[in-house]
Amino acid sequence: MTVGVVGAGITGLALTHYLRERDVNVVTFDARDAAGGVIQSQRRDGHVVELGPQRMRATPGIRELAAAAGVESDIVTASEGSLFVYSRGRLREAPTDVRPFLRTDLLSWPEKLRFLAEPLTQAAQPQETVAEVFSRKFGQAAYERFVGPLYGGLYASDPSEMPAKFALEGLMRREQEAGSLLSAFRQRVGSGEKSPAASFPDGLQTLPEALADTYADSVHLAEPVETVESTPDGYTLDTTTDEYAVDDVVVTTPANAAAELLDNVADGTDALEGLTYNPLVLVYLETDGLPEGLGYQVAYDEDLRTLGVSFNGAMFDRDELCTAFLGGMHDPEILAESDERLGEIATTEFERATGQNATVVDVVRRDRWFPAYDQTWWGLEDVQTPEGVHLATNYTARMGIPSRVREARQLAEELSATTA
Repeated sequence: MTVGVVGAGITGLALTHYLRERDVNVVTFDARDAAGGVIQSQRRDGHVVELGPQRMRATPGIRELAAAAGVESDIVTASEGSLFVYSRGRLREAPTDVRPFLRTDLLSWPEKLRFLAEPLTQAAQPQETVAEVFSRKFGQAAYERFVGPLYGGLYASDPSEMPAKFALEGLMRREQEAGSLLSAFRQRVGSGEKSPAASFPDGLQTLPEALADTYADSVHLAEPVETVESTPDGYTLDTTTDEYAVDDVVVTTPANAAAELLDNVADGTDALEGLTYNPLVLVYLETDGLPEGLGYQVAYDEDLRTLGVSFNGAMFDRDELCTAFLGGMHDPEILAESDERLGEIATTEFERATGQNATVVDVVRRDRWFPAYDQTWWGLEDVQTPEGVHLATNYTARMGIPSRVREARQLAEELSATTA
């Protein structure tokens, strides 16, 4: 059996590892000359900056994968720290666990009691939006100041446009197992001690690059797949340089690229083409000092254009560097602003939130970046792939590096079982 993998991001490379580990022949392609997909680490003015995810969780699965690639000893973990929300004029601690919940003034005590009443509410329903689920179950204040900014900020999206069926699928499953959404939420958000925030000295791209090097005989960079064709024995992948016969195909590319590749073999590819990806601006700031912690999100009742800030420097000893995020579904027009104006917005609002001065290191625009998990996701119900063609992506399952690795492992187990 031979599996063809399209895309050498973390999903495709983790799948390559797990298939090779199970003695399944695999050939992996990517159009770019560098591994990593959306995981892109670069140096700007001597600083390590992340153009995609800013950190990962050092889960057992991530550590195991890093060990296989020979870079586990290079993992840098952040010390336990708080997440903040900018609300009512200053940073306030997010109640991500019991002690922060008791001491924070982000919510009043009546609002905290309303939050704790969540187990008494009806379970989340797939047809609800994320905003409807969270405001109904945790209260409007908790939604606007904590749960909404925290969850919506993961996708730079608007929870009022995100169907629970797609955006909360994992949480709703955990809600059934744990007995309440609050317990499920705590399991996800409050897992810092077991799986702390992590990176590498040279950035997150260290991991996919190490995997690509480890399996260099299977990974073809700078060799884009142009078409996928069905054959009596399986499929043919036509690249810019060769033709490859495979039994199964796994597509891990962005939705628009997947739609083009699978147009001849799958139904409903127009729906893939129509999936919304949110635009984003990343402004890298060098500061006079950062609070101890992971970063902050901005409450919905504030008038800032900044969505949130990641304290990369404080987490991973990278000087006093942080990343400010602007744009997203709430403010896509901000991408039309000049670099100078974007830097001015980011520094002014950072100083307002933290009281610290900041200077701009660089500005990066991403026109189509984070899957929105919005109403266009209903179109996925029209997508039908034939036997032997699989989608393993951040738009059919959860985002986040550990989630991508977990899906790759599960798919590898399924594919290898067919050869047993």
